Amino acid sequence: MECSFALTGKDYVLVAADTTASRSIVKMKVDEDKIKTLSPHLLMAYSGESGDTIQFAEFIERNIRLYHIRNLYPLRPQSAASWIRRSLAESLRSRSPYTVNLLIGGFDTADESPHLYWVDYLGTIASVPFAAHGYGSYFALSLLDRYHNPEGSLEEGLEVLRRAINETAQRLVVAPGNYIVKVVDKDGVREIKL
Repeated sequence: MECSFALTGKDYVLVAADTTASRSIVKMKVDEDKIKTLSPHLLMAYSGESGDTIQFAEFIERNIRLYHIRNLYPLRPQSAASWIRRSLAESLRSRSPYTVNLLIGGFDTADESPHLYWVDYLGTIASVPFAAHGYGSYFALSLLDRYHNPEGSLEEGLEVLRRAINETAQRLVVAPGNYIVKVVDKDGVREIKL
């Protein structure tokens, strides 16, 4: 019953993910942070039904950090998203594939623009202005389509995100209770209150 949402604005990317860690019908944890900060201007929300979501997220985080150490500069969001997609696609051809869905958000400091990528467990990637994963996407995508403003301020983006989360809470039978919201912009990644 995991839910994650993301949207871009004029100079930011907002990402929200529920904090519930569950397996089947058992809720194991209610304070799980499912958004990894990969570099100063790049973050990734992950979700999936199997236990390997955290392992995959840590693998990605450490390899992007290793790239930064070896080359003395971080990957741009476009390059990072492509590498993450390739890693996920390569794992499909192994004996233990990762079944992880991702929302990758970043702010490219070279061209001063936000980027958001939707990646599913099959390694499909799409550059999108807004995205959602999980059961909440059935309710939130139409709201994001209706109210998303690509040139909107951070406050407008937060209001649209609130609408999506409230609609999911109202209509989904087993809706997550709490969400962590992070924003990435020219100042880097930071957590904000909804």
